[in-house]
Amino acid sequence: MNGNDETGSPAAHPVVNHRVRAMLRAVGAGRGQVSCSSEPDLFIDGLSCGDQFAAHTLAHQGLVRGARPGNPGELVPAVLTPEGQALLGPEQRSVA
Repeated sequence: MNGNDETGSPAAHPVVNHRVRAMLRAVGAGRGQVSCSSEPDLFIDGLSCGDQFAAHTLAHQGLVRGARPGNPGELVPAVLTPEGQALLGPEQRSVA
C-alpha cells in the first residue's frame, strides 16, 4: 500500500474549486480557446486566462481539449471532455 490506494492520486481526483468551475463553465459555453502546445494556454472571451497553472492542469488532466488539431501556437476552440462535463454536473452545464 503506497498511501494512494485509499484516497487516490491527484490526477484521479482533480481539485475543483470555484475558479476551476468557472473556467469549465466558460469552456462549456463556447467562450474558450486553447493554444496548440504541450502546455496549452486557455483564453476566455479572447483574453488570456489569469491562472495559467489551472489552465494547464485542466488540459493535462483531460478535462479540456482543443476542438480540432492545429499548428503549434495556434488558438483553436476549447471543448469540455466527458470528464470535464461530469465535474460540472448536469445543473451547471451550458448548452453552446
